Amino acid sequence: MLVQQSPTLPSLWWGWAAALPLILAWRRPVWLIAVFFVFGVAWATFRAGLILDERLTPELEGRDLVIVGHVADIPRAAAYGFRFLFDVEDARLADEAVRAPPRVLLNSSVNDFTPRAGERWRLRVRLSRPHGFQNPGGFDYEGHLFRNRIRARGYVRAELAPERLADTSIRYAIDSVRQRLGERIAALIPDSAMTGIVVALANGDERRIGEPQWQVLRATGTVHLVAISGLHISLIGGIAFFLMRYLWALPGVTVQWCPAPVMGAIAALIAATGYAALAGFVVPTQRALIMLAVAMGGILLRRRFAPSQLLAAALLLVLLYDPLSVMAPGFWLSFAAVAVILYVASGAGERPSWIYRWGYLQWAIALGMLPLTLALFQRVSLIAPIANLIAVPVFDMAAAPLTLAGIAALGTLPDVVAAGLFQLAATLLSWLWSVLEFLAGLHFGEWVQHAPPAWAFACALVGVAVLLAPRGWPARWVGAGWLLPLILVRPPAPAQGEVWFTLLDVGQGLASVIRTQHHTLVYDTGPRLSETFDTGEVVVVPYLRAQGVASVDTLVISHSDNDHRGGAESLLRALTVKRVLSSAPELPFVSETCKAGMRWNWDGVEFEMLHPPTDVRSRHNNGSCVLVVRSRHGNVLLPGDIEKRAEQYLLARHDGRLAADILVAPHHGSKTSSHEDFVVIVRPAHVLFPVGYRNRYRHPYPAVVQRYAEIGARLYDSASAGALEFVLDDQGIRGSAYRDTHRRYWFTR
Repeated sequence: MLVQQSPTLPSLWWGWAAALPLILAWRRPVWLIAVFFVFGVAWATFRAGLILDERLTPELEGRDLVIVGHVADIPRAAAYGFRFLFDVEDARLADEAVRAPPRVLLNSSVNDFTPRAGERWRLRVRLSRPHGFQNPGGFDYEGHLFRNRIRARGYVRAELAPERLADTSIRYAIDSVRQRLGERIAALIPDSAMTGIVVALANGDERRIGEPQWQVLRATGTVHLVAISGLHISLIGGIAFFLMRYLWALPGVTVQWCPAPVMGAIAALIAATGYAALAGFVVPTQRALIMLAVAMGGILLRRRFAPSQLLAAALLLVLLYDPLSVMAPGFWLSFAAVAVILYVASGAGERPSWIYRWGYLQWAIALGMLPLTLALFQRVSLIAPIANLIAVPVFDMAAAPLTLAGIAALGTLPDVVAAGLFQLAATLLSWLWSVLEFLAGLHFGEWVQHAPPAWAFACALVGVAVLLAPRGWPARWVGAGWLLPLILVRPPAPAQGEVWFTLLDVGQGLASVIRTQHHTLVYDTGPRLSETFDTGEVVVVPYLRAQGVASVDTLVISHSDNDHRGGAESLLRALTVKRVLSSAPELPFVSETCKAGMRWNWDGVEFEMLHPPTDVRSRHNNGSCVLVVRSRHGNVLLPGDIEKRAEQYLLARHDGRLAADILVAPHHGSKTSSHEDFVVIVRPAHVLFPVGYRNRYRHPYPAVVQRYAEIGARLYDSASAGALEFVLDDQGIRGSAYRDTHRRYWFTR
């Protein structure tokens, strides 16, 4: 954990710090704690260093490379074409061998190019280093790629036709089998709405599950049931264990050769490994296999271990195998869930019935996971205990076994038998789905809350432990008091007259938030990048929730271009928005047209709309809503995408009111904006360029950057800084860049 919080990777020379405690541990074993700690840091550092060394050099970014390698997973549909992992064997730049990362993520929209898992290809590609949005409360995409050993992204070029190459390797045979299996199942039950879920249960391929289905699963807290997860691995291992133990003991004489539990443990490991292979040995299944191997290891060694020892041993082995696991939410969720189950089971005593025990277990898991879920996702499904109470038996005791039986029937029995088994699984899931959809539609089904501070999180853990304590524990109700900080503590907010301004990192687009003591204004929401992905959902809403903002007083959409309004619908669905202003009244969610002369005052802070005038009907760049925010501590000017013509208009009518301490550069710093006269009149102290990493427009334009530099302005761009946060208060104007304040060693600069 310490290594993954570091802005730079520690030196391996620190490993020598273990020498002294190692000597002291010879006499006093308590020093082994320090030894393990130092070696843990060194091991995590070593493994992370190996991945860092696989980076793409900046000199190769954006260059045409010819690479040879294998399709490393089942290709998935993308906004344009499809996306796939590619393991690189050889890379060349103009016939010269160069070093490329061993695994890259590629997109392709090339016609007549349909690669399959495991195939070997020669491709012409352009690659770039991993780079993602960096915002408070947002998802660290760079960390996600780093954890999965993906050190470059890119796309396939059509200038050189992709060439399929002969291949004799068996390394990717499992992935090829997985893809064929998914296609076979889909062909056998083509008309079922549950086909995608059945395929996911069979081979871990989730690409056939539609976004509406994902929404239901997320709302009900049942996402973990869909793909081949640790729960399914444990279930299959358990079924194999008890079945083999029973069958092995049935003849009687066989137990003289080998104890039945030992044979059951061997069968459990074989079955679980085979099922994990169907998922492509993804990280969650690897963790589950290690945990199962530890549990079965106690049986194979014929020794009895305490459950807490088994859990600790599994944790140690997982971290030895992959010390970067601590970066994954699934790591914490899986081990925490098992810990809660063991804690509850240890003091369960006698319960009235198995139904009561099952219901109590679901409630205990929901309560026990509450602090961690809030810390990781800032939301909790309140109906998850009920949904899982019903869904877990259907998935794990019916749908998953039927799916596995269907797989076993393929190739050994007539297709009608396999199709019947798959259809039965799909039918059971369809009956369950109507219940899940009803639960997902309940308006009180989800609790959204900002991430708790560390001390409130610690208090909540104490409260959970007390509430779930064994029967007979005195005053268990006191635990509820320990949960209060989790609910009542609010993030800090501006004081009267202060302004907190944040330019969010949304790539090549614009989204910003202005907060006063009791009000919030959002100016633009960034782009929609595909039908299922927009920055309103993945950047703006998580940021607002992290700040404890439950509603938006005013949303301003400067104009109708996608890079400014693409995330608006997601914001409107997620939060209450009281008023929507825009220069594009044709947008269905707009309540008022922004016009020059609009004014309002929030908490001692003045807001004024300077553009467009009432006689301008442009809905594009020069019709952008231009907003100035004035406080006694400084001014902020947001001009949208206006160009020189609109700038001249503003200079002619508002030149004395354009001065700003903070300026979001017009039109992302393009050469058609930031006229010399405009720059001189506004004369900002801080200029912010909202741009995407290596954007195709080459924003900001060098001459524009030079103009602002000549007046002594301090320059920032969101691509290299991440979210830019400014506080305007009695201490002046203080700015910070998220990539600096939350720097991690894997960040791309």
